[in-house]
Amino acid sequence: MANPIDDIDRQAREGSIAAIVQILNDKLAQVGVRIRAVFAGGVLQLLCEAANAELLEQSSLVDRLRQILEGISPRNIRRVNINSRLVREHQLLWLEEISRDPENQLLWSQEIKLRKPNIFKRLAIARKDRQARSSKLVLPRTAPPRPLREQRQFQRGIAGGVTLSVVLLAGAIAIYRGINSSVPNSTTTQAVVTPNPEAAAQKISQKTTTSASDSFAQAVRLAEQAVSNGKTARSREDWLAVAATWQQAADLMAVVPPSHPRHATAANRSALYRQNSEKAQQEAQNR
Repeated sequence: MANPIDDIDRQAREGSIAAIVQILNDKLAQVGVRIRAVFAGGVLQLLCEAANAELLEQSSLVDRLRQILEGISPRNIRRVNINSRLVREHQLLWLEEISRDPENQLLWSQEIKLRKPNIFKRLAIARKDRQARSSKLVLPRTAPPRPLREQRQFQRGIAGGVTLSVVLLAGAIAIYRGINSSVPNSTTTQAVVTPNPEAAAQKISQKTTTSASDSFAQAVRLAEQAVSNGKTARSREDWLAVAATWQQAADLMAVVPPSHPRHATAANRSALYRQNSEKAQQEAQNR
């Protein structure tokens, strides 16, 4: 069975924001720094909070975050913007708040670019991930008796012959249709060239609504997962994982737009999920 810590490391390398936050909080909890994160516009936005400014000394904290993130080497994440402030009440849209008024919201902010690991480290990481995935595979079944194997091989041979015949027939039909349709139909061409503005606007509206609904639904699924994991959490690592899941669910609820029919519910749940994340972090510190 795979080690849960190794599984979290693998998820972080694959770009899971919740897993990255869990690792960062685990490594920085001993120095009194708490991390929150959102991936927006191709940049990983980090918010570092502590009880006093000394714990957020810029050069040492930036170096430590760079070292941890480059050790993780998350996929498709190269730009990281590090923001710091003193601990305060959670804001539903903290990234929007600090973007609107950075001078009064932040102690400092700095963007860094992560270096890619060298080829040897990439090969070692890939080998480790393959081993982790292979450990989850079920053991192969015992070989069937010889007569049964021969019967299956015969059946596969017949099926293969039928499949090949169907493919050849489909290819012939496609060639025939291609020859007959070489002269484009003027009515069809006009329909393709002249788009329908109303239909395009409707598609955009449907896409926006679907995106908001997906965000709400995904947050609900993560909350259910956090509740389930909280029932079995025992160790410090278990509670940090629960806290990260609650935090990600809260961030998803926070981006549900005002036009969404359940926007008010999303705002309430975002605040509730953040409180649950804080409680889970407190449980992790108690251990």
